[in-house]
Amino acid sequence: MQTFDLVVIGAGSSGACLALEAVRRGLKVALLEAHDPAIGTSSRSTKLLHGGVRYLELAFKRADPAQLKLVREALAERRYWIDQAPYLARELRIALPTRHAFEQLYYRLGLGMYDQLAGAANLKPTQGLNAAQLQQLLPGLQLELHGGLLYSDGQFDDARLNLLLVLTAQAAGVVVQRDCSVVGFEQSNGRLQAAISQGTDGRQQRWEAPRIVNATGIAADRLRQLAQPDAPPRLLVSRGMHLVLRASLCPAGVGLLIPHTRDGRVLFVLPFLGRTLVGTTDQACPADAATQVTPEETTYLVEHLQQWFPGFSAKAISASWAGGRPLIQPAGGASSSRVVREHEVEQLPCGLISLLGGKWTTCRTLALDALRVMGGQGSQAQPLPLLGAAATAAETGSAVQQLRAQLVAELPGGAQQAAHLIGSYGLRARQLLDEAPDRAALEPLSAVVPVSVAEWRFNHRHELARSSDDLLQRRSRLGFLDQAEAERLTAAASGLLEELNSASPSSHQPNP
Repeated sequence: MQTFDLVVIGAGSSGACLALEAVRRGLKVALLEAHDPAIGTSSRSTKLLHGGVRYLELAFKRADPAQLKLVREALAERRYWIDQAPYLARELRIALPTRHAFEQLYYRLGLGMYDQLAGAANLKPTQGLNAAQLQQLLPGLQLELHGGLLYSDGQFDDARLNLLLVLTAQAAGVVVQRDCSVVGFEQSNGRLQAAISQGTDGRQQRWEAPRIVNATGIAADRLRQLAQPDAPPRLLVSRGMHLVLRASLCPAGVGLLIPHTRDGRVLFVLPFLGRTLVGTTDQACPADAATQVTPEETTYLVEHLQQWFPGFSAKAISASWAGGRPLIQPAGGASSSRVVREHEVEQLPCGLISLLGGKWTTCRTLALDALRVMGGQGSQAQPLPLLGAAATAAETGSAVQQLRAQLVAELPGGAQQAAHLIGSYGLRARQLLDEAPDRAALEPLSAVVPVSVAEWRFNHRHELARSSDDLLQRRSRLGFLDQAEAERLTAAASGLLEELNSASPSSHQPNP
């Protein structure tokens, strides 16, 4: 048993970011995760780093400064993440189609404000498109349109960025414990003193700290009521659904925002690792149903997509997934699609601090707000680049460019495999190659995503991977891209992990 300055429960985006920001300020931190980092919502997003075009529209329609503040904050964070991990995150141009001249002007004014709110953190400015230019960018579109607008947001690998936050924090001294469910708390005079966790083997551990933070996302209410049974629920869970298509509907690398659906929601059609990502619906649901892919929501997405791309067939779907969004419960029962995804740092009378609401793009501001609520503990934050990155975005870009040329010549899968490894590991791709036992271990196992035995070994040794799902769903995105292909490789992945775990049983033991 150790005593920490801070115990963080939950290693999704918010918890991992808090652990990293805390250790940067000299705090002694433990990060506890019931399963695998990013197993829930943090690996199931639409893969966008965005300010929130929809929130901007709602801000003006409702004269709501809270939503305007959220947009401004998110636009700054969008640039921050692209700079921190340029090999995982990039600018993405998105087309917004318009049906007539008035609509073109309306959205032009809104997206002009979007650019202005970003200030110095802006990406490429918005530009107008005529109907022919829109058709050239998205040749499958078969609607009569006036034209459109082309604006910028960011696209990223959510699960790998989450993992890098965890691993960077661990390298800086955070004690990271996965497969560790918090089952209770110790209290003295009505205040929390320690969290009690239980591992998969049934063994319990005690984690003592003056500050205990609940960063469990959509499960936050369960932990709040475990600490204080009379705590009222605070969250509304909204399920987002996504489909992946084998064909590329975005051959020019430009996404599409569909602004009108029959019930007022918006849909995205985005390039995704050579395929097409379609999402997301927004339906309130119980927390335990947040990852369920339902026939009704699948049909909803298919029907709306076919209105815009009549040549699309549901037979082209290669993967689907759903994830829950933690929204702070609104007064008056507003629908989840109209709830601003603002966050809150709550402290219960027992002392439990909960991170409520928020979204991927702004998880760092939620972490910083939590540190302020805790009294600004710790010293000035020390520079701490993410693993795989250099000190600055420019240095990372230059080093990655040099490394890419080397890897293309060294890898059996050539340019495709080099792009995959750099896009996942950044500068750590060099370490992965150096640790490969032989060239055969680097042979790609799939034509969809060129994963290899050497990569799986690296995931197990350095990246906390313990199951075939860890390897195929979150260390690479194969399962999110092509479920049949991931199923084909499951036996091979499980067999290798069984061999590695037998050779190093200590890999399942808690950190000292």
